[in-house]
Amino acid sequence: MRMPGRFSLAVILLPVIGTAFANRAAARPQEQSGSAVTTVAQAIDHIIAREHDESAVIRRYNPIVETYVQDMKADPDMGIVPFHDHYYLGQASLAQGVVDESMLDEKKKKSKVADLNPFAHLGGNEAYAPEGFLQMIYVDTNGFDREHYEFEYVGREFLGEVRCVVFDVTPLPKTGKRRFSGRIWAEDQGFSIVRFNGTYVSGEEGTGYNVHFDSWRLNLQPDLWLPAFVYSQESELKNSASNIRFKAQTRLWGYALTSAGQFSTNEQQSLDSASPIADSDASHDRSPIEIERQWQQQAEVNVVSRLERIGLLAPRGEMDKILDTVVNNIEVTNNLDIQPEIQCRVMLTGTLESFSIGHTIVLSRGLIDTLPDEASLATMLAQELAAVIVTKPSTDQWGFNDTTNVTAAQALTRFSFKATPAEVEMADKKALELLKNSPYKDKLGNAALFLKQLSVDSQALPALISARLGNGVGLSSGLASLGPALQADKLDQVAALPLGARVKVDPWSDRVELLRAKSVSLYSAREKMPFEVTPFMPYVTRYHEAAKSGSQPKSALASKDASSR
Repeated sequence: MRMPGRFSLAVILLPVIGTAFANRAAARPQEQSGSAVTTVAQAIDHIIAREHDESAVIRRYNPIVETYVQDMKADPDMGIVPFHDHYYLGQASLAQGVVDESMLDEKKKKSKVADLNPFAHLGGNEAYAPEGFLQMIYVDTNGFDREHYEFEYVGREFLGEVRCVVFDVTPLPKTGKRRFSGRIWAEDQGFSIVRFNGTYVSGEEGTGYNVHFDSWRLNLQPDLWLPAFVYSQESELKNSASNIRFKAQTRLWGYALTSAGQFSTNEQQSLDSASPIADSDASHDRSPIEIERQWQQQAEVNVVSRLERIGLLAPRGEMDKILDTVVNNIEVTNNLDIQPEIQCRVMLTGTLESFSIGHTIVLSRGLIDTLPDEASLATMLAQELAAVIVTKPSTDQWGFNDTTNVTAAQALTRFSFKATPAEVEMADKKALELLKNSPYKDKLGNAALFLKQLSVDSQALPALISARLGNGVGLSSGLASLGPALQADKLDQVAALPLGARVKVDPWSDRVELLRAKSVSLYSAREKMPFEVTPFMPYVTRYHEAAKSGSQPKSALASKDASSR
C-alpha cells in the first residue's frame, strides 16, 4: 500500500532496507553523505547524484547503436502483427548530444536535441527518427533532481541477481518539457539506475508524443553501468496524419571501441616480443599459385579483422566453434577436405543475412536468432559453404590494406560481399547436394518451413531481410517442395522464432553466446511471433572480473528449443 508524503515513506523504508544498507557500509567506502543509507530521502539523494555522474560517463562513449522498428496492425487470427518495418544502424556520438551517425546509405535529417522524438520525420511513408530512440538511454539530461521530480518509494525487487530499490518518478508541475514519468530501479550498492520504464511527457497535458519505453543498463565494468537495451511500444498513438502502432528494439554495443570515426594510435602499447622473428619460408621460393593463395588469405584477414575492430563482427569465441562443428559435419559426410579450413563468424547486426569472405563464413545475429533448429542452421551454412566451393568468391581488392582502413560509419558503404543471382543459383544447387549427404538430410523439411515462413513475411519485413553486407535469405527452389505446408495456426509447427531468441551479446566486449532459456509450451498460435520484436528482460548481474565457467552445448540449435522464448 502506498502512502503519500516523504516522511511516511521514510518510516516504511527504514525496516525494509535500512539493515541491509547498514551491514554493507562497513564493507565498502562511505557514501558521499558520510553515513550508511537508512532512509528514503538518503536513497533518493544517492540515486540523483549517481545518475548525474552516470550520464556524464555515458557521454564519453561512442557505441554502435541499432534500432529496428515494426509497424503493427490488428489481425483477426494472429492478433497484432507487423505490416511494415524500419532499420537503422549507426555509431552514436554521445559527447555531442544524442547523435546517431548513420552507417546506411541513406542518411536521415538529424533532429534537434531539444525536441527529440521518434516521429520527428514521420508522415506518409517517411521513416522514424533514430535519435529519438537513442534519447531513451537517459532518464533526464537536464534536471533530474528534487526541484523537478517527486519520488515515491515502491519497494525492493531483484532484477536478475541484483537487488534494487524501486521508485515511481513524476515530474512536478511547470518544470518544462521532455521530463520522464515512470518507474526506476536502482541497484542497492552504488545506487546506479539499472532500469527505467515509462515515457517522456511534454509538461502540458494532451500535447507531445508520449512514447512508452523500457530502458536497461548493464554492469559492464567495475562500478560502470552502461545502456544496453531499449524496448519501446505504442498501441494507439494518434498524430495529425494517422494512428501510430509500433514495437521497437534498440541495442547498443561496442563500448570498448575507440571514438567515432577515429582509431587509437596505440603509441603506449607494448611490442609483442623483443625476440627476432623467424621466417620459416626464408629459403623457399613460391610458385604463382602459392602467392595467389596467400594474397587471397591476407585479403580475407584484412576484412575480418577490420569488421571486428569497428564493431560489426563478434570476436572469435564459443559461438563460432558451434558453427564450425555444423560445417564440419557437412564436410565430413561429403568427403570434403577444404584448405585452409573453413571458419565461421557472427556479425552483430539484426538483419537476416549471410556471406563468405574467402574461407570465412559469416552469419548475422538476427539470422541465428530466428532459426528454429540445427537443421535450419545447417542449411544457412551449407549455402555459404557451397559458395566457397563452387563460386570461390574473390577477395583480390581487399589485399591492399588501405581498402579496408574504414571507420564504422563508412563500412556499409565501402564493403560489399553480395553474390550475383547466377552465383546464388549455383550455390543453391550445390548446397542442396551437400545437405542431402549430411546428417541433416532427414530434417530438411524443418529448414524448408523456415524459408517458407520468411517468404510469407518478406513483404511486411523488407528492412529485416534486406542484406547490408552480404546475401539475403531466400527460398531455394530445391527446398521449396520439401516438408509440410506452412500452417500458422498449428502449435507444434514453429517455423521461425522471434528476434532475440538465440544469441546474447556482451555490449562491452562484443562477444556472443547462445542463450540458455528453457523450453516453454505455447498456449496459442499467436505466441509463435516469427521474426517479431519482443520486449527485453535481461538477467542482470554485477560485473565479475573472472571469466564465467561452463561449456557450450555440443548441439548448436537443438530442435527441442524450437519454442524457446
